[in-house]
Amino acid sequence: MYLVTGCAGFIGSHLVEALVERGCSVVGADAFIDNYPRTAKERNLEQCCRRGDVRFTELDIAVDRIEPLLEGVDGVFHLAARPGVRTSWGPSFDTYVRDNLLATQRVFEAAVARGIRVVYASSSSVYGDAEAYPLREDATPLPVSPYGVTKLACEALASAYARSVGLDAVGLRYFSVYGPRQRPDMAFSRVLTCMMDKRPFGLLGGGRQTRDFTYVGDVVDATLRAMDRAPSGRVYNIGGGCEISVLDSVQLCERIAGRELELHEMPLGTGDARRTIADVGRAWSELRWRPLTTLERGLRAQVEAMLGAQPDRSLAWATIA
Repeated sequence: MYLVTGCAGFIGSHLVEALVERGCSVVGADAFIDNYPRTAKERNLEQCCRRGDVRFTELDIAVDRIEPLLEGVDGVFHLAARPGVRTSWGPSFDTYVRDNLLATQRVFEAAVARGIRVVYASSSSVYGDAEAYPLREDATPLPVSPYGVTKLACEALASAYARSVGLDAVGLRYFSVYGPRQRPDMAFSRVLTCMMDKRPFGLLGGGRQTRDFTYVGDVVDATLRAMDRAPSGRVYNIGGGCEISVLDSVQLCERIAGRELELHEMPLGTGDARRTIADVGRAWSELRWRPLTTLERGLRAQVEAMLGAQPDRSLAWATIA
C-alpha cells in the first residue's frame, strides 16, 4: 500500500491509476489548493478512483496530521506542491515556502518515524539557465525563480534528513510534463484551449526558448521505478529526450489538432529558463528507465482528451512557459 500526496493533481492522478493497475492499495491525499479550479481536480480524482482499492482523504499536509495516513503504508509518493514559475514572485512566495518546503519537511519527518521510503517530485527548474547542456544531475543548480529555489531547498532538506536521521528518499527532477489532464495553466492545455475558443495565444519570447517535454505516462513509469529500484539518496533527471523550441511545439499542436492559432508575441516571463534538455543517463543505468513516448504521439493523446472535454473559460489570456 502506498500514500500519494497531491493525488488529485495532473501527475498524481495518473500515478494512482498506475498503482491500482499494479494491484496496489492506495491512500490518496490532496488539499485542493487554489492554483487551478477544484472542479478540474475533482474530475481527475473521479477518473483515478474508478476502480481498485483507493482511499482518499482531503487534508493539508502542511498543517494536518500525516501519521494516520501512514498506517500499513510501504512507501510515500510525495507529489503535492504549489507549482508555477511566474506566480512565485512577490507576496505569493510565502505560500510556496509553505506548500513546498514546509509540507515536504513534514512528510520527511513522518516517513523517518515510520522507516519508509519517500519518492518526491523535484523539478528541472532547479537548474535555471545552466552553462552546459544537456543537463546532468551533477551540474551546479542555479534556479532563476523562487519556485525553483523552493524545489532545490526540498532536495537539500532530503539530503540533510538522510545524513542526520536516516531518511530513505529519492528525488525526481521532472522536465515539462504534458499529457491528458495537464493543468489548465500549463503550456499545451493553454494552446489547445485557445484553439477551441478561437482566441489569440500569447507566445512568450516569440517561442525561441526550448523545452524537453516529457509525457506523463513516462513520468509515472520513472516514478514507480524509483520506488522499486533507486539507491537511497539519489536524484534523477526525468526528461522526454527531445529538445524542441516552444514555437515548433505550438505548430505541432496545430498540425495534430487541424486548427490554426493566432499568435501574439510577448516578452519572456521573469524566471523562465531559456533552455532545458535532460541527460537521462543516470536514470537508464540505475533504473533502466528511458522515455518511450514521442512528442507527437503524446500530444495526440492530449489533444484527443481535451477535444472531448469542455475548456476552462476562466483563462482570459494564455501564455506559454
